[in-house]
Amino acid sequence: MTEPAHDLLAFPPGFAWGSATSAYQIEGAWNADGKGASIWDRFAADPARIADRRDGRVACDHYHRFVEDLDLMAALGLRHYRFSIAWPRVIPDGDGAVNPSGLDHYDRLVDAMLARSIRPYATLFHWDLPQALEDRGGWAARATVDAYVCYAELVARRLGDRVKDWMTHNEPCVFAFVGHLFGVHAPGRRDLRTALAVAHHLLVSHGAAVPAIRAACPGARVGIVHHLEWVEPATERREDVEAATRHDGAWNRWFLDPLVGRGYPDDLRAWYGADAPRVEPGDLAVIATPTDFLGVNYYTRRIIADAPRGLFGRDVFAARQVYWPFVPRAHFDEWEVAPEGLYRLLVRVRRDYGAAAILVAENGTSWPDEPTAAGHVHDPVRLRYLARHAAAVWQAIQAGVDVRGYFAWSLLDNFEWGFGYTRRFGIVHVDFATQRRTVKASGHWYAALAARNALALADANATL
Repeated sequence: MTEPAHDLLAFPPGFAWGSATSAYQIEGAWNADGKGASIWDRFAADPARIADRRDGRVACDHYHRFVEDLDLMAALGLRHYRFSIAWPRVIPDGDGAVNPSGLDHYDRLVDAMLARSIRPYATLFHWDLPQALEDRGGWAARATVDAYVCYAELVARRLGDRVKDWMTHNEPCVFAFVGHLFGVHAPGRRDLRTALAVAHHLLVSHGAAVPAIRAACPGARVGIVHHLEWVEPATERREDVEAATRHDGAWNRWFLDPLVGRGYPDDLRAWYGADAPRVEPGDLAVIATPTDFLGVNYYTRRIIADAPRGLFGRDVFAARQVYWPFVPRAHFDEWEVAPEGLYRLLVRVRRDYGAAAILVAENGTSWPDEPTAAGHVHDPVRLRYLARHAAAVWQAIQAGVDVRGYFAWSLLDNFEWGFGYTRRFGIVHVDFATQRRTVKASGHWYAALAARNALALADANATL
């Protein structure tokens, strides 16, 4: 039955409905055809670091099965695909000799997308740093900035005649803090000064890569993707308000302010003290190089209360998360389902940072769904999560925010970093023993949303 027009929330013509993945999480083929080792190859080789003691050596075997996966995407009518390129597959040591087989692989991948009328959105760094560079200091070393810019230019020159949408980095805050302060992502470091140096060098390399990509790829649209959170204080107490301000500053403002020429927030610089990064002359101007869009990854909000410094070891924020009763949470138990946070965040980014164009580059939820005996995958929680967040995007557009696309995370169930295969985000189920793909109910629903470019009001109002 077709819904009446007044029961539909229509999106702008040409709105990009897509899906997203990252190389290490799906490709497998960890040492095939001249690929070098990445920090995630090294990190996941220690079983104690991964929840189910597994690794990404095979993952979804997308390296060998990308034609099948793109056929599936095309059958669903998803015409926009955000993927990442594995730096160590292209330049095994991070700099120096180029691996022709690696570039050839991405040539074939992009050509296969275009043959199916799928528009490619390439992310150049989604956390899989070549281990050889890590052995020389990784992103804490200034030399990695130069190596990254050379890599970005190389890939843009090779693929730029077909790929016009480029994302320099995925979630610098997560890579910097979770990998270099909390130590639960690769490379597993635990040092605040190192984490802040890594964050700074990621931002500098982003700004330096933008003109390099544009020079190599005339007509390129270039942006960066940030993990952003909607943050609220647990109470009106001054201590909780200040803690929420610190948390917002560390995860959001520290990474957004420099992009628009404001430099690093003064309150956070004072908080970090001697651990704040060394900023060389010209760095802030480079970081503020104008871009064409901002990618926003959103999963949850944070309700923040004050906490004694040192409650969780050396806590960066002197803050702790609390949970309101009766608010549903996803399979990641600490992630509240709060679509209103996405709406508020998009409005804030437009208001406070003047983002001319925004892509919701990741949004999704994990749920432990499995096929029935008949081979169907019913995932009503994920379906409703996607629907309510799509409604939040529609609401932001009505408020004047120029959101041009939404990418569901993820196309496939995959290797979910430190959680291994214990978390499933895909709209397509993957049986990792057989590599069989099964489109979930949410995947079929999402395909219908993309085809109609309009959301049923009943879906938008669905409760989990």
